[in-house]
Order: sequence, then C-alpha cells, then structure tokens
Amino acid sequence: MKKDLHPKYYNIIVKCSTCGTEFNVNSTKEHLQIDVCSKCHPFYTGKMGANVKAGRIDKFNKRFAQTKK
Repeated sequence: MKKDLHPKYYNIIVKCSTCGTEFNVNSTKEHLQIDVCSKCHPFYTGKMGANVKAGRIDKFNKRFAQTKK
C-alpha cells in the first residue's frame, strides 16, 4: 500500500452560527462553521411542513370556490 494516501482526520467542534449549538465531529478540515443545523432548520423542527400544507389547502379552497359559482 502507498504511504500517506489518506487525508488526516481531526476531531473538531462545529458551531452553528444561527442558534449557537456546538457538537463534535471528525473531519478532514481543521475548522468548520455552519449556517443552519438540525436543531434550528425548519425541516427538522417541523415548522416548514405547516407552511406547505397551509398553502396547498388555500390553493384547493380557491379552486373549489371557483367551481361552486
């Protein structure tokens, strides 16, 4: 096998710039800062799905109101 083929791994602390959550990961980069993590992202918190459903219900009600007239 070739020597020094694989990159060097670091145990780093990643910090979310939105909510400030910190967690440990293994990475090939020495420093890492993210904009959104799983604790503050709308998909994982459940806030994103409500907006999509509300939009679909409103769209259906508008179409149904037009056929009623």
